[in-house]
Amino acid sequence: MMEKSGKVLAIDDNEDILFALKLLLKNYVDIIHTESNPELIPELLSKEKFDVVLLDMNFTKDAISGQEGFNWLGKILEIDPDAVVVFITAYGDAEKAVKAIKSGATDFILKPWQNEKLLATVSSAIRLRQSKNQATDLKIKQIEINAIQDQPFHEFIGNSPEMQQVFSTIRKVAKTDANVLILGENGTGKELVARALHRNSLRKDETFISVDLGSITETLFESELFGYMKGAFTDAKADRQGRFELASGGTLFLDEIGNLSLPMQAKILTTIERREVIRVGANTPKSIDVRLICATNNNIHEMVHEDTFRQDLLYRINTVEIHLPPLRERTSDIPLLANHFLTIYSKKYRKNIKGISSETLKKLSQYHWPGNVRELQHALERAVIMSDSENLQPDDFILANKVDKVGEIEIESFNLDDIEKNIIVKVLKQNQGNVTQAATMLGLTRTSLYRRMEKYGL
Repeated sequence: MMEKSGKVLAIDDNEDILFALKLLLKNYVDIIHTESNPELIPELLSKEKFDVVLLDMNFTKDAISGQEGFNWLGKILEIDPDAVVVFITAYGDAEKAVKAIKSGATDFILKPWQNEKLLATVSSAIRLRQSKNQATDLKIKQIEINAIQDQPFHEFIGNSPEMQQVFSTIRKVAKTDANVLILGENGTGKELVARALHRNSLRKDETFISVDLGSITETLFESELFGYMKGAFTDAKADRQGRFELASGGTLFLDEIGNLSLPMQAKILTTIERREVIRVGANTPKSIDVRLICATNNNIHEMVHEDTFRQDLLYRINTVEIHLPPLRERTSDIPLLANHFLTIYSKKYRKNIKGISSETLKKLSQYHWPGNVRELQHALERAVIMSDSENLQPDDFILANKVDKVGEIEIESFNLDDIEKNIIVKVLKQNQGNVTQAATMLGLTRTSLYRRMEKYGL
C-alpha cells in the first residue's frame, strides 16, 4: 500500500475526472487539490507548494494537439523550476509522450487510467520532488556555509614564508580538477587545506565529503566508500550511497590514506581509474565525478619504497603535492595564531581577556608543539578557561615538551646504532609501547619502526 504523503494539484476541465482523482488519491496523499480552470494555476502555486501537478493536456473542447498543456507546463516551470508535472490526456501517443518529457514533464498518463499505475506514478513523482527538495536544501546550506567562511583561507592563517607558499599553491591549484595530496604531521591543518581548495574551486557550490580512512575497518571499507544494495548483507535494510557517490559533482577528501592496506589501496585505485563505483550487492557500475584530495601524516614516499603503498596509486593521487610545515618550523606565526584563538575562546567563554603578555608569547614560541596548531588551539582554550587576569600569563599554560624529554639521553657510545636503539627505547617507553604514536614522534612509518625494532631485538 502506498504510504500517505505529499501534496498534489490536479487540473482538468472535466469535473468527473477531478472527482475520480480526488476519490482515488485522498487516502494516499496528504492534500489533493482539484481545479478545472487552468487560469488559476499561478495563484494556486503562489499559495501552496505542491509536490506533484497532474495536468490535462487539452482544455478547449475538441482540442487534441496538447498545445494548451505544453503552454501551461512552461508557465508552471517558470513559477517553480523544480516542479514535478505529470500530463494526463485521453489522446496520448508516443510522439506526445516524448515531447512532454523533453518539455520538462516527469511522466505521462493516459485516460482511462489503471488505478495501480496512476498510484505508482504519483508515488514516484512525490519521491522525485522530495529528493529535489533535499538537493536544493543541501545546496543552499552549502552556499550559506561558504558565505560565512568569507576569508580566503578560513581559520587557516599565517604570515610566515612557509605558509605563504602553501597559500600560493592553493590559489594555483584550486580552480583545476587536479588531484591533490596534502602531506604533514597531525594537527597541521590538512583538512583545512582540503576545504580551502574546495571553497576556491569551480565545485564550491557542490558537496564536500570528508572521510577518515583511519577509522574505517577493512570489513566496512567497501560499504562505506562504495555503498550497498538492500539485502547485500544482514543489516542492509535499504539501498545506500557510498561516500564516492555522495561526493559526485563535488570534492571527496580522503584523510589518512597512508593507513590503507594494500587490498584497500587496489580498490581505491580501480575506482579512480574507471571513475565509477559498484555498490556491494550490485552488478552494474555507477559513474562518478569527484575532485579527489588526499592527506596523510605518513612518509608516503618511503612507504612506496618499502612496498607498503602502491606506486601507481601515489601517481594517481598526487598530481600536486602540498607540504604543510609543522608549527615548530613557522614559529613566527605563533603570536598570530594565539591571538586568533584567544579572540574565539574569549567570546565563547565570555571572558574579558585583552591580550597575551610578551613573556607568554616567548614561552609559546620556544615550545616544540609536537601536536602542532591543534595543540596550540587546545592550550589557548584551556588558558582562557583557567585565567583570571586581563592578559594571559606564562603560568596559564602547562606545556609538557615531550621532545625535550626525549632529548635528555645520556650518550654512552658514539656508535650510531647504539644511539638509534637508545632513542627508540626511550620513545616507546614514553608512549607506553604504542608503536603508531612512537613512529609518528620519530618521523617513521610503522613498518620502518618495526624493522628497526626487529634489528635491535626490541
